[in-house]
Amino acid sequence: MAVTATTPTARPATVSSRAGAAAVTSALVLLVAALAVVDITQGTAAVGPAEVLKALTGRADPADASVVIASRLPRMTAGLLVGAALGAAGVALQAVSRNVLASPDTLAVNAGSYFALGVAAVTGVSLPLLASSGIAFAGGLAAAAVVLGLSGLGAGTVRLVLAGTALALGLTAVTEGLLLLFPRQTEGLYQWNQGNIGQNGFDGVLQMLPVAVVALTGLLLIARRVDALALGDDAARGLGVPVRATRVTAVVLATLLSAAAVTLAGPIGFVGLCAPALARPLARRARGLRRLRAGVPVAGLVGAALVLGADVLLRAFVDADTAVAVPTGVVTSLVGATFLVVMAARLRDTAGAAAPDRLRIRSRAVFLTTLTVLTVVLAGVTVAAVLLGDSKLLLGDVANWAQGRAGRTVSFVLDTRVPRVSAALLAGAALALAGTLVQAVTRNPLAEPAVLGVSGGGALGAVILVTTVPVAGGWGVAGAAFAGSAVTAVVVFGLAARGGYRQNRLVLVGIGAATATTALISLLIVLTDPFNATKALTWLSGSTYGRTLPDVLPLAVVLAVGVAVAGVRHRELDLVSLDEDTPRLLGLDPARGRLGFLVLSVLLSATAVAAAGTIGFVGLVAPHAARALVGRRHTRVLPVALLLGAVLVCTADLVGRTVIAPAQLGAGLMTAVIGTPYFLYVLVRSRR
Repeated sequence: MAVTATTPTARPATVSSRAGAAAVTSALVLLVAALAVVDITQGTAAVGPAEVLKALTGRADPADASVVIASRLPRMTAGLLVGAALGAAGVALQAVSRNVLASPDTLAVNAGSYFALGVAAVTGVSLPLLASSGIAFAGGLAAAAVVLGLSGLGAGTVRLVLAGTALALGLTAVTEGLLLLFPRQTEGLYQWNQGNIGQNGFDGVLQMLPVAVVALTGLLLIARRVDALALGDDAARGLGVPVRATRVTAVVLATLLSAAAVTLAGPIGFVGLCAPALARPLARRARGLRRLRAGVPVAGLVGAALVLGADVLLRAFVDADTAVAVPTGVVTSLVGATFLVVMAARLRDTAGAAAPDRLRIRSRAVFLTTLTVLTVVLAGVTVAAVLLGDSKLLLGDVANWAQGRAGRTVSFVLDTRVPRVSAALLAGAALALAGTLVQAVTRNPLAEPAVLGVSGGGALGAVILVTTVPVAGGWGVAGAAFAGSAVTAVVVFGLAARGGYRQNRLVLVGIGAATATTALISLLIVLTDPFNATKALTWLSGSTYGRTLPDVLPLAVVLAVGVAVAGVRHRELDLVSLDEDTPRLLGLDPARGRLGFLVLSVLLSATAVAAAGTIGFVGLVAPHAARALVGRRHTRVLPVALLLGAVLVCTADLVGRTVIAPAQLGAGLMTAVIGTPYFLYVLVRSRR
């Protein structure tokens, strides 16, 4: 009787669940079909819906038929394939890592593919599309393995995003260095990296379609095993599921999908993050969609709708000629960055403000010894930076130049080299001070201007001026950079201030803001003329090339003010970095002090960006190393961090312009190579 009583109630629930899933899937299919139809009718040629219909039925003019068959249909089909592949890859990665922010972007899969293809392009060997897909797959898989290995499956949301972002920054910096060193071999790779679904015929789609179908089929076959992982590793093993093999297989198949999409259209940003997130509310309404076997097709449909929707909206609001030049990936990256910021602002933060470092007691002798050694090292690096380069000089040449008695050649070399060295020294010190201030007031050891988007905002402001007013001077660029940094800082710190500057929210909002500024910078570079684009790319690499003393003067003034303020208020920094209550008990207003220090850090970051371009990780490495050497008291941390920052950037600039002379690499690329491993090390140490 018990069985007979329960059976009739269970069956309608199953039917209802299947009916709901079918209804949602049908609605998505109709939406994607409608967007596909609209997308086919848009373009630069005067081929409207009537001509498209005639072309599809074989009654059109040959010229109109050529536009539809060779351009618009392949573009629409590529959008469908890329969106579906990225959406399915995102939902698989989130399921296997048990992390709602896992995606091809946050796992550095796209950056790994970009790096691998950049290395392949440098060789000058022309590869067929399938071979390129294999290289992209290998690079993306290696990057995903590193991120998942460092962050840990099922670990906190912010750890995975931080590991992926740091690795992506490092790989992208190295790849952009290759672009500058080998412009002929890597021609068009930067534009490709922005992601564009435009195609010339169906060849690419037909070659990538079997790859995507195989990967999707594989995901559907292991879907039940992946669903079992949600119960926990022990429960899954109890059900006979090979946990490690299932995870590895799912990551490999998801990476294969991402590689197919990247090979066909370049990295289309954040579709793999947004599509599963948009599909989750649908799964709550239709229980049948909660399993991966149904979730993969639904996320694929949502991803296709996102890509085609971005393409349709772009062409609807921008004139056709401009829309052709704007990569689809820029639009989806802007949407994804906004989505990440909204998710972070609504996130139920479980991390809290990071606990302060263990109080290390260092003797005065240790502090003085460290200070002396760093001062000697800084003097040595500065002398080497002035003497070495494409032309080697002697100390006597510098002395004659200082007295105005040098020859024309020596004067020319030093007139260009001394401002470069000054810019590197001052920028390193300013970024180190900015990082020290930000980490103290947010009590977050992972906070630094580049990761929080403040440097990206400054870069955006400066690039706007560089690409629109190429003759702008140092003060103008500094002002534009400060405006960009100020706007970004208001957004990041304003959204993260709710409930205190908690680690998850602050870092995720900052990464979202950094992504948005990067997308806008890419848009400006793609749309500007080639001369300004090369100038902007060189400047963004953290290059001190072409700097003059007037360019460095704003940074020197701001740094002097910053050092004076931080030195006078070092005790307040000590108190603010402890907790929220101690400053209040001693009669201080922590909110007011925090605002002042944050404004100062933004000003320092902006002027450093204006003087030396985008240089990442200095604001993370220098304060961390300073605290490890001399303890947490800011009266000692500040001078040591300033010296470390100056040494790091000056050394990076020296190495970048001498190792492969006469070619040069920007200091920002060198600091990324150094800073990325250090950042990942800090993550691993904090995990322990």
